Amino acid sequence: MKSAAMKLLTASAVALTLGASTFAAKSQEFINVLTGGTSGVYYPLGVALADIYGKTIEGVQTQVQSTKASVENLNLLQQGRGEIAFALGDSVKSAWEGDAEAGFPAKLEKLRGIAAIYPNYIQIVASQESGIKNFEDLKGKGLSVGAPKSGTELNARRIFGAMGMSYDDLGQTEYLPFGESVELIKNRQLDATLQSAGLGVSSIKDLATSLPITMVAVPSSVAETLGAPFLAATIPAGTYEGQGEDVPTLAITNILVTHSDVSDEVAYQMTKQLFENLDSMVAAHAAAKAISLDKGPMGVPVPLHPGAERYYKEKGLM
Repeated sequence: MKSAAMKLLTASAVALTLGASTFAAKSQEFINVLTGGTSGVYYPLGVALADIYGKTIEGVQTQVQSTKASVENLNLLQQGRGEIAFALGDSVKSAWEGDAEAGFPAKLEKLRGIAAIYPNYIQIVASQESGIKNFEDLKGKGLSVGAPKSGTELNARRIFGAMGMSYDDLGQTEYLPFGESVELIKNRQLDATLQSAGLGVSSIKDLATSLPITMVAVPSSVAETLGAPFLAATIPAGTYEGQGEDVPTLAITNILVTHSDVSDEVAYQMTKQLFENLDSMVAAHAAAKAISLDKGPMGVPVPLHPGAERYYKEKGLM
């Protein structure tokens, strides 16, 4: 039989081991950054964000996950399978409202906002040889509207509706990510692609250097019809090779989103380190030039995470 002293020592050792394990579990945080396809803008910015967090938040391990973007990201957050995600503002709004048609059968009540970041621009690009010059010319033509159930595809559906059109008006409808859409156009198997992304997206740059393109305008009246978070915007001349003029289109703000199970301290640090390391984000993609602290808490269609709120209050923005 063990002596009383021995039993006491054993119990103490077990308690110390359990205590050390608990401390280690608490001190080691994991941040999975949910992005989009590798040929879009979310992915390089997500890689930069993960790098920033890994270097500046003590005890954090990071990972970057390529996804189908907005809709998938928001559903993954609700399931606790990511800590921060990029998503389009209209998708975030639909997720909070539980819009089944948009891919959210029930309200995603765990979603919390970190920051409004840069705008996505609706960029419709066609091969010149397709003869497409305006939106109505898409009738009877082949168009990729984005990956299935992606934020881009939701944008496409809404824009077609506002123009009094539907996918039935197209001769061919493809549901493909940006890179695959461009490859089909280069191979003369598709006429055009609609992409919702930051300006200078690599997929369209690639297409524009491969063959002559036409950037297709979206009338400003569509923004008035759809309302917030859609805004009238312009793709400046020279954004892509062969684009000689400004092109009217729509813009939608992107949101960085987290969920309610992420601790206040981690959410605070994720917000703080984003804004205090914007140079690294800009180095990853020029779209990040549009990210600014004063716009961070504005127009976020879900409640801000208390950790993010704390940072904005420190900066006098709330």
